[in-house]
Amino acid sequence: MADRETRPTTVWSRPERGARGPAPERSRYEITAAALALADAEGLAAVSMRAVAQRLGTGPASLYRYVGSRDELLDLMADAVAGELDLSAAPSGDWLGDLVGLALQSKAAHTRHPWLPELNDRRGEALGPHAIDYLDHALAVLAPAPGTSRQKLEAIGLLGGLATLFARREAMAAAGEGSGAGDPPAQAAHLAAVAAEGRHPHLLAALATAGPPPPAGPAERDALFERLLRRLLPAMLG
Repeated sequence: MADRETRPTTVWSRPERGARGPAPERSRYEITAAALALADAEGLAAVSMRAVAQRLGTGPASLYRYVGSRDELLDLMADAVAGELDLSAAPSGDWLGDLVGLALQSKAAHTRHPWLPELNDRRGEALGPHAIDYLDHALAVLAPAPGTSRQKLEAIGLLGGLATLFARREAMAAAGEGSGAGDPPAQAAHLAAVAAEGRHPHLLAALATAGPPPPAGPAERDALFERLLRRLLPAMLG
């Protein structure tokens, strides 16, 4: 009984609707879809129980029969995005290639939903059914890889962190935010000018051998993302 009382509760640990009461008018799926559409259009700050209810043409009180709070709604949104990843393919045996493929899917999901990093920063560690499916699938992919279970879990965590980082950089580049975020040649020129002052000899030597900056379009960023993963993951699991 004590274990049951101390077990953490989540929105998924409760029935979607109680057995009593009127027939359900909505579903958690509909409510979550409306919240996702609102976040995609206006950002995460725009997502409130009232705003979602207005989008569905109902009153906020009716939503609380399905979702207990905005925090629970955020949990549902995060898990819905995890459900966008295609986990249907069986592991091929090439654990590195399969894991990179999952990471590229994750980065694409973060790019489609630029508010997702902010949501992940603000919510707790509650994992929904789709997120658990993803974790189990990633561990299945890593079954033939070297390393301990802890190292494999850490590697999966690294994928999420890098996907978030790269998606944020892409969002900044698309918006033209940050100093030189959308103009790599200008950033390179600034570094070269600073290095040429002579106070940073190691930077000067690196720039002299690195050559001009590569293009920074979506394809090039995906290629850089994949190169980093293929270097980092074997080192983590070796």
